[in-house]
Amino acid sequence: MSDDPETARQIEELAADDRPLLVLDVDDVVLEFIRPFPHYLKSRGFGLTLASFRLTGNIAETATGRLIEQPEVTALLGDFFDTQADWQSITDGAADALAMLGQSAEIVMLTAMPHKHRAARRAHLDALGLNYPLLTTEMAKGPAIAKLRGAKGRPLAFVDDQPSNLVSARNSVSDANLFHLMADNSLRAFLPPTPEDIISVEDWREAAPKIARALGL
Repeated sequence: MSDDPETARQIEELAADDRPLLVLDVDDVVLEFIRPFPHYLKSRGFGLTLASFRLTGNIAETATGRLIEQPEVTALLGDFFDTQADWQSITDGAADALAMLGQSAEIVMLTAMPHKHRAARRAHLDALGLNYPLLTTEMAKGPAIAKLRGAKGRPLAFVDDQPSNLVSARNSVSDANLFHLMADNSLRAFLPPTPEDIISVEDWREAAPKIARALGL
């Protein structure tokens, strides 16, 4: 899987740091997504039925019952991310956990979203007091995580709600400490069992000490 050149450019802008590295997904890890998203959809005349762990095929136009296709889902998501400050709050326990971990680790947020939404997300995170570096990627996360870590092999932990992103990280950084955290744990029912080299955590209170241990903090 090739690198996203814009993500690589964003990484180049970061200050050199040799502390243990904690890479965080944003949606449903740092910011609530799957709880506010249905309220946003309702405001636009759509409804979400979670019958599987994906959005396409689960969003219907309320007036007609018509299931909307991928291009419409993408457009709705884009509008949601443009107005995310109106909808997305910090996931429970994240702010305190990151403040504690950030005393000894470099924290970088890596979100899979179109680069054009980066400025809106940056402003929203800053307004919430989450002023950690933010990277956007439109390609697999693994290569970006490897590039972030650098050549020195410092301890690395990565937290995401999407198993595919954790597997991507494992493929690029074989000794990464991988954590599966979901803001809404009811969605785990839609997923196959987590591979045993990925640590499932229920919430940030459980995650924080385990991440600290993994990073040797």
